[in-house]
Amino acid sequence: MNKPPLNVVFAGTPQFAATALQALIDHQTALNINIVAVYTQPDRKAGRGQKLTASPVKELALAHHIPVEQPTSFSLKFENEHESGRVSRETLANYRPDVMIVAAYGLILPLGVLNTPRLGCLNIHASLLPRWRGAAPIQRAILAGDSHTGITIMQMAQGLDTGDMLYKTSCEIADTDTTQTLHDKLAELGGQAMVEVLSNLSDYQVKAKKQDDSLANYAQKITTDEGLIDWQQQAHAINRQICALNAYTLLNGERIKILECLPIKSEQTTTETAGKVISVGRKAILVSCGADENGNKHLINITKMQWAGGKPLTAEQIAVGDKLKDGWRFE
Repeated sequence: MNKPPLNVVFAGTPQFAATALQALIDHQTALNINIVAVYTQPDRKAGRGQKLTASPVKELALAHHIPVEQPTSFSLKFENEHESGRVSRETLANYRPDVMIVAAYGLILPLGVLNTPRLGCLNIHASLLPRWRGAAPIQRAILAGDSHTGITIMQMAQGLDTGDMLYKTSCEIADTDTTQTLHDKLAELGGQAMVEVLSNLSDYQVKAKKQDDSLANYAQKITTDEGLIDWQQQAHAINRQICALNAYTLLNGERIKILECLPIKSEQTTTETAGKVISVGRKAILVSCGADENGNKHLINITKMQWAGGKPLTAEQIAVGDKLKDGWRFE
């Protein structure tokens, strides 16, 4: 006799989660699952017009005629005239979920919610746990110079990304990877990993492994100040900062975003002061950095920048303009 399909509730908000949701939608029949509801963050104001905008997950769910829920909180302490945490929990329970899949949802799930699905809640986390628990694992992996990262499918528990691990898959961090390119790789991996786990969920749950807390570190939220470039740092650290963050520098008190750069070339060294613009070329803007552990000062090869109020400019566009000259120095 065929088994009845698993009732799946999906919870997520940004594009990372939407990619995973699409993978589940594509494999519903093969996995014998029924996506009974999607949970996502309330619509937010976005863009210059500040119009209320649905999340990528909501848009995808509506396109496939999946019911969408957008509670503000699941906390029993949350009560107002429009919504309550108690009602949010009752609504979830009424879907009779067998399992809840969570990917970058953005709401804290209390223990009562984690225990609502018969088989619990599974999280798609963008790191190889227990490394980089927390909010910004992709950026932190690039900033730290990690050679690899990956996806962990975790049985959710109370605590920040502390649950037992059901499945892990890794990918290389290339020296050309940015937060966006690595995000896209991991989003695809996350969907594939969850499809794999759901193909034999009971077996993966039986073989789940506990995390070694002694190996854990935390991916703290990124702050704006972390994007400010200190040109006294060595070139590799600045390169990773540009790849990972909304990096920026100052020139005569004006804030300028550094959007893209090329990998560091070992032969490009200088004796010039850190932060000095060595060459405004059509292929790259060369800027001197601080000395490394061997006393060498390497150059950053910037390929795209953006001045306040302006559009992103390539190195070639900057070279033919007058916004930047050889010999100028970033603060």
